[in-house]
Amino acid sequence: PFFCGCYNERNTMKQSTLLTRRLQLISLLASILFAGSAVAQELRVLVHSSFSLPKPLLAQFEADAGVKLSVIKAGDAGEMLNKLILTRAQPIADVVFGLDNALLAKAHAANVLEPYSGPAAKRPATVAMDGAAQSEVLPVDYGYVTLNYDRAWFNKQGLALPKSLDDLTQPAYRNLVAVQNPATSSPGFAFLLATVAGLGEAPAFDWWARMRANGVKVTKGWSEAYYTEFTRNGGSRPLVVSYASSPAAEVFYSKDKITEPPTVSLSLKGGVFQQVEGVALVKGGKQTEVA
Repeated sequence: PFFCGCYNERNTMKQSTLLTRRLQLISLLASILFAGSAVAQELRVLVHSSFSLPKPLLAQFEADAGVKLSVIKAGDAGEMLNKLILTRAQPIADVVFGLDNALLAKAHAANVLEPYSGPAAKRPATVAMDGAAQSEVLPVDYGYVTLNYDRAWFNKQGLALPKSLDDLTQPAYRNLVAVQNPATSSPGFAFLLATVAGLGEAPAFDWWARMRANGVKVTKGWSEAYYTEFTRNGGSRPLVVSYASSPAAEVFYSKDKITEPPTVSLSLKGGVFQQVEGVALVKGGKQTEVA
């Protein structure tokens, strides 16, 4: 009887211990599940290669919005749109930043964007998006695509600045111009549209044919044209398609703290395009509500 009593007592204590451990385990699992639900959801943002924001600013946004950003760089804006189209069956992002008004028609036709009518869409904007996709893309910033020239190179060579697009087809400017591929680059496509709008479709394509014969350099994107081909950065082309704000950016980002821009923008007829960049929801994205 004594043995049985001890056994029953030990068995009861063992069951009590097991029950306590099970309750502790359940409590632990519950806390893990709760913590998992509190983890910030990942928001995938597709951007062009020029996108750059300070890390503290991105961290502050994550804290304020309760999300974890995954920033995916996808080349120039035209290349970025091509990737959206190729992956529309299984979208690689929830939000896309950097599509511009030159690419809107293509994006809308490809049906890769989700219409947005939330609070941000009701805020007044400095510039507006035109066309069928204006309900899909919210304008964020704008600038002017135009030719830039290297001031030091032209001063040293003593070559007169071109006064028209036609001047650039002359022998004096042979092998001096770098532009971007309109199939992959948003400024390249914008510049192409500017020539068509300024010269007319047939004259514009005739101009491009003469430019090709005169040695125009076509690069994949803006970075290749500006940082590789442009004489300002060690290349051989003193004229490059860039932005009207590029000279100011040269001063702002200069390591030597220069006060005068080493480059100047050219406003030639048929060579300027107002580019409006925007942000949009990717159709089929996983985090539409969070975005």
